[in-house]
Amino acid sequence: MKKQVAWIDNIRTLTISDKHIRSLFNNDMKELYLFWEAENKVFTIKQIRNINESTVQLDLAEEIPLGEELFLHCGETEIPVYPRAIVRTEWFDKHYAAIDQPLGAICGPVSTVFSVWAPTATSVKVILNKDTHLLNKLDKGVWKLELKGDWHGQPYEYEVTVNGTNERVNDPYAKAMLANSKKAVVVDFSRTEQPINNKRPTIQQLQDAIIYELHIRDATIDQESGVQNRGKFLGLAEIGTITQNGFSTGLSYLKELGCTHVQLLPVNDFARVDELHPDDAYNWGYDPLFFQTPEGSYSVLPDRPIARINELKAMIQAIHQEGIAVILDVVFNHVFVLEESPFEQLVPGYYFRYHPDGSLSNGTGVGNDIASERSMVRKFILDTIDFMLSEYQVDGFRFDLMGVMDIETMQQIEKRCQEEETLVMLLGEGWDLPTALDSSLKATSNNANQLKGIRFFNDYFRDSLKGNLFEQQDNGYINGAGRFLERMPHLLSGAALDANNHASISDVNQTINYVECHDNHTLWDRLRLTNPDLDDHARKKMHQLATGITLLSQGVPFIHAGQEWYRSKQGDENSYISGDSINMLDWKKREQEQENIAFVKALIALRKRYSVFRMTSQREIQQRFHVLEAPYPVFGFTLLGDKEDFSIYINPTREKFDLQLPSSGKWKRAVSNIASEKDDIIGEFTSIHAYEIIVFQKTRNRTTKEVAVVLPSNA
Repeated sequence: MKKQVAWIDNIRTLTISDKHIRSLFNNDMKELYLFWEAENKVFTIKQIRNINESTVQLDLAEEIPLGEELFLHCGETEIPVYPRAIVRTEWFDKHYAAIDQPLGAICGPVSTVFSVWAPTATSVKVILNKDTHLLNKLDKGVWKLELKGDWHGQPYEYEVTVNGTNERVNDPYAKAMLANSKKAVVVDFSRTEQPINNKRPTIQQLQDAIIYELHIRDATIDQESGVQNRGKFLGLAEIGTITQNGFSTGLSYLKELGCTHVQLLPVNDFARVDELHPDDAYNWGYDPLFFQTPEGSYSVLPDRPIARINELKAMIQAIHQEGIAVILDVVFNHVFVLEESPFEQLVPGYYFRYHPDGSLSNGTGVGNDIASERSMVRKFILDTIDFMLSEYQVDGFRFDLMGVMDIETMQQIEKRCQEEETLVMLLGEGWDLPTALDSSLKATSNNANQLKGIRFFNDYFRDSLKGNLFEQQDNGYINGAGRFLERMPHLLSGAALDANNHASISDVNQTINYVECHDNHTLWDRLRLTNPDLDDHARKKMHQLATGITLLSQGVPFIHAGQEWYRSKQGDENSYISGDSINMLDWKKREQEQENIAFVKALIALRKRYSVFRMTSQREIQQRFHVLEAPYPVFGFTLLGDKEDFSIYINPTREKFDLQLPSSGKWKRAVSNIASEKDDIIGEFTSIHAYEIIVFQKTRNRTTKEVAVVLPSNA
């Protein structure tokens, strides 16, 4: 039988949805009152409002106390009163926002302070070493207790009474967990490993970044990787690892490739993988459980909670020592299962978004949307960012489904990151998803002008090059014989040349240029769908065009791990739980595609050496970036450097074309995906092969003339 309950939906309003209870009232308020047991206080009902045949609302003259045992009396009937929609009101956020209060288990050598925010709870206890201790209720819904003793490494959990039910709840601020998230563990971080000289790699400006996206397990799980701790944090910390044939793998390979940042798919505690038997399942990590705890399946000692902390630190330090910065992929938009989340268990209904009718918002598509705009949700997110910066010394954050989050939270994250001595990279998915938050408040690409320090994945760039992501046979410039040629000036100039542009990202300092990431088909698998009649040789050349354009465009380039050797997931479009055979980096394939890897390395080296490939202002780009006349549908442009000029041409067809360079002189063939006997061009005439992308370089001299701006031929 359904429990009869009166719900606090406003600070002076109770709601009852029960035909039987409603019939008791009959608009007769003589014996109707609210009783506060602890204070022996009676609240009288001012008004009864009929909402529908089964629902009434009761208005009180006084505010209803929260976090107290309350009962509604109607004659002989006693009905418990619990908070509901009240937790989502502005009043609640104003009165219970404890944004300056440290939360979690803060451990020292002689005592640990346990603090938890649970304003609607009537009791909170901590269970530690089989003993139960009652926490003290303070202002703004904070419960707190200091326990003497050395509790470092000890498991703990809370027993919380909310809405008349006692539940065992883990601490959402847990920094360590027992295997498979059974219990939180107290940690004194002064007794975790403190890396020596763990200095973050420095970068002059974030526009110099070249990002490489990588999954911890994918990176080294292949037996050909030569890594001892395959699929683990420590596996990515090993240096000098090689295949049986002597080709570099793992971290050493990343160093050789030349990318400045490695972006790691979520490293925090996530669901679906048994941490004690990780080989039995696979997950990308977008099923978050505990946001401040390292994932146990990536640890060589998953049953030792402190070990995984030390291993994550060791991995980050090792990557730093190779001169590579670390970006963490963070998932602040949803939780794995709402009902099992400590957020929902501690303060039901607060941490998640709801529609006005009381139904859950599901813009994320996974059943729940975290309400980042609420004060204590925002505090948790900011506290997590602060913790990962200060304790793990990470260098950036990639925000999964960032468009579900609110602008104010992202602005405060940016403000916090600006306090660091080194530059922190912030980027995210700015998709506008149907969450229960007004569009004007979302951190979407459309609102990028309010988030100047944050970069956005440029889906316009992606779809223009390879076709609409959601239409599997759709083509773009590189696989459609030059389709969307008219967009190329905009794409390669980082939106500085804005000819009839409909894209939302218009600042060169905010665009993340990419054609492939962990989501959806790899570029190789996509080309097999869009161009089934071509042979592998032709598809490889198309693939090279897409990667080449990504690395030569203004903005920050983003490369998916293995993209440089035509990574395939055997056609799997959504491999989030598909296992190692689909997802792992194939280090044998790395051996076989040395030529293309060398091509990508050459592009990366070129980009890093010459600042004209990574300009930071629209004005400078407009001065230095000029479109060149070229036969349709070849796209050509020149970059005017201080000492060198570059002319870049891209041919997305199977035909060969003659070219006239922008000026006469000695042009060096700096980079091309086509082997050529001629390294230099003397004069101004040359040619471009089928599916070729080529960079010509010429040293500047005083007689060099200005290059005329010519828009591309009719598309």
